[in-house]
Amino acid sequence: MNQESEEELAGPSEEGSEDESLPSRPPGMSDSEAVELLWQVRAQRRQSSPELPETVTRLTASDGSLLYLVGTAHFSDSSKKDVTTVIRAVQPDVVVVELCQYRVSMLKMDEKTLLKEAKEINLEKVQQAIRQNGVMSGLMQILLLKVSAHITEQLGMAPGGEFREAFKEAGRVPFCKFHLGDRPIPVTFKRAIAALSMWQKARLAWGLCFLSDPISKEDVEKCKQKDLLEQTMLEMIGEFPALHQTLVAERDVYLTHTLRQAARCVDVPTGAQKVPAVVVGVVGMGHVPGIQKNWEKELDIQEIMSVAPPSGFGWMLRTVLKAGMIGMLGYACYRAGGGVRRALLSLPTVQSLLETMRPPTPPAA
Repeated sequence: MNQESEEELAGPSEEGSEDESLPSRPPGMSDSEAVELLWQVRAQRRQSSPELPETVTRLTASDGSLLYLVGTAHFSDSSKKDVTTVIRAVQPDVVVVELCQYRVSMLKMDEKTLLKEAKEINLEKVQQAIRQNGVMSGLMQILLLKVSAHITEQLGMAPGGEFREAFKEAGRVPFCKFHLGDRPIPVTFKRAIAALSMWQKARLAWGLCFLSDPISKEDVEKCKQKDLLEQTMLEMIGEFPALHQTLVAERDVYLTHTLRQAARCVDVPTGAQKVPAVVVGVVGMGHVPGIQKNWEKELDIQEIMSVAPPSGFGWMLRTVLKAGMIGMLGYACYRAGGGVRRALLSLPTVQSLLETMRPPTPPAA
């Protein structure tokens, strides 16, 4: 999976602390000898019974491959430390993160740039979201970006630090591959929007638009406590069960699939035999229970990759509902900034609706 993403993502240079640096290649050493040396170095560094953070869950595949699943909070310094600790301790064959190809840019950007990007919702971001997801899903994505920007502003910290840490540390482990394990975000948003009624879409947009509760770093760290997380999930199920299904449960299935694909025996470069793989997965803590639940099940991801066509309402009903929904989302986006408003008014769909609702021009006298 994600072969193109793997080829595109060249890991960072293998540098770091003196303890983590790789040995220099002696003069005259052949390629096969150099490969064998690196394999031995990794084997020596790999700890068979490491002391792991309490946020780590260990799962075993049918062929004996091991998965160390790191549950994280996406705005957390301690999560970054957990990821570093685990990767350095187990020296994995594969690192899998909860990202897709549409969000891979956050791995290559520095913290300062990401902090600035997360705070700014401009015209370009709006247009890109709409191109990828369509009008309704795109506008909903912008509102979710607003939530992320709110947290970023409150904490002064860019999201996804644990994924960048995983990318950096994976580049320091010999022969380690880096996989993007999440379902493509356009599929997730389209399925989420399709699963909600018009009233639910309006309620969700309204709630996201007026989100202003203060958030502290202590609140973020509490997201790694399973009891608090389960309570939050239960609240979401009660209010938007369809949203929980598409944003959490379906992605649990997809992440489990990609993690199991990664947790397969690997070839030993110095011989013809295969050995069980060691994999580190980095996902939000909210996905850990679902991955554990699905780990040994038969999974079919085809059904969660499709987007159902819209139901057959009459033309007038579709027009009225879409106009009302765009109006609601338009006001919500107005609250998010002028750039969002300009992008909304420039959309052909909106212009077409405005044209149909414009009163006819009276005939000339």
